[in-house]
Amino acid sequence: MKLSGKVAIVTGAASGMGKAIAELFAAEGAQVVVSDLRVEGAQTVVAGIESKGGKAIAIAANVAKEEDVQQLIDTAVSEFGTVDILINNAGIMDNFVPAGDLTDELWDRVFAINTTGVMRTTRKVLPIFTERKSGVIVNIASAGGLNGSRAGAAYTASKHAVVGFTKNVGFQYANLGIRCNAIAPGGVSTNIGTTITAPNPFGMERAMVGMGLNPRAGEPEEIAKVALFLASDDSSFVNGTVVTADAGWTAY
Repeated sequence: MKLSGKVAIVTGAASGMGKAIAELFAAEGAQVVVSDLRVEGAQTVVAGIESKGGKAIAIAANVAKEEDVQQLIDTAVSEFGTVDILINNAGIMDNFVPAGDLTDELWDRVFAINTTGVMRTTRKVLPIFTERKSGVIVNIASAGGLNGSRAGAAYTASKHAVVGFTKNVGFQYANLGIRCNAIAPGGVSTNIGTTITAPNPFGMERAMVGMGLNPRAGEPEEIAKVALFLASDDSSFVNGTVVTADAGWTAY
């Protein structure tokens, strides 16, 4: 098993890609901290993992709150002794709102979860990783973090920021045995669409222009396999980069 003896934290793991990652990591031998704003959903994922002989715990955490991030990492360490792998998966959409219609409230909310949350969890685990001279971080970015109009302005900017943060951390901590990479999924069948409540007509029309080029939607399990590669020693020479997983959508 590729993650035998490892401790992995997965944020936003009650459903979608986070759930698939948590389940695959557990099947590969990791002890998994299933973190989500919706603890009931996280507990359901844990029950499923345990029913197959895996080991996991559920922790309620809002990555937009510093105290929740602190508790998340501290609880993981107290339960499992350390942290080896951090998967920053929690994220929300932005209703395709274009720059001219953006509010400070929407901008701040999207960045708090999609970007600042990634920074805070990373900041919290780095002392653990640097002390042991090992550790892996995988950030779930987006095709929207590589291109200009796969979503609204706030989401696009937030995911571009995640890409830059990933590259910075990957290079700066490389000599300390730490790797940090990102995955840029294209369209994946998850429930992140539930965070789209009132799409902006203009912004959505502009963002949808390229959808006809998308070969197909992905499944969460397909992204989980990429995360497993990046979290395991199979990718020991991969650092500070972004792996695009989109069936070729952005290759056009």
